[in-house]
Amino acid sequence: MTKTSPCVITISRQLGSGGAYLGQRLAQCLKFSYVDHEILHQAAEELKIPVEHLAVRDEKVTSNWQSVLQSFAYANSWTYAPPSLDILNDKDLYNVESDIITRITNQCSAVIVGRGGHYVLRNHPRCLNIFLHADIKFRQQRVEQVYNVSGQKALKLMNSVDQERARYLKALTGLDWLDARQYHLSLDTGVLGLEKSEAIILETFHIRFGDIDLQQSEVKT
Repeated sequence: MTKTSPCVITISRQLGSGGAYLGQRLAQCLKFSYVDHEILHQAAEELKIPVEHLAVRDEKVTSNWQSVLQSFAYANSWTYAPPSLDILNDKDLYNVESDIITRITNQCSAVIVGRGGHYVLRNHPRCLNIFLHADIKFRQQRVEQVYNVSGQKALKLMNSVDQERARYLKALTGLDWLDARQYHLSLDTGVLGLEKSEAIILETFHIRFGDIDLQQSEVKT
């Protein structure tokens, strides 16, 4: 590996801790590709499935009953068709998204948000894994502002999303989402603030990888 080899930052995050915001800031600063919902769009294209069908399963584990309902969703509504035995399951979707993450990070430097990126890229030689968390009040205020919802709705959303993400990672990787040993850096953005958190991540990145060739890390389209 050289200074021109792709580098990666993965961000795992509690809802409202600033994962998307910091991911975009870091990508802009380092001239990296910012990869989040693009993974879903590429997966939908490869699987020839409407992206809306994948979006409702994003970083979630599908229940057995939901799987049965999904099998009928792909059937022709005008004719009877038995549920398909090869309907995409959670592991299949995870594998497709993992392949996309791997391909992207083999081609260019990137900031990967969510989807178990830190586990997918656990053998990547130039990867920095970040976990972001914060107290409930800080996250609640951010969720209220970002999603334009009430305080009560923000709390429900935080609990629901965080639980789904924890179950998703546990089911597909066997890992405890909150185990800090999986990450190189765990930051409390509520205590540090987003600006200081960004500075700490950048400093850690440069300590770990030194100076990089920014021209080589530009987004490839």
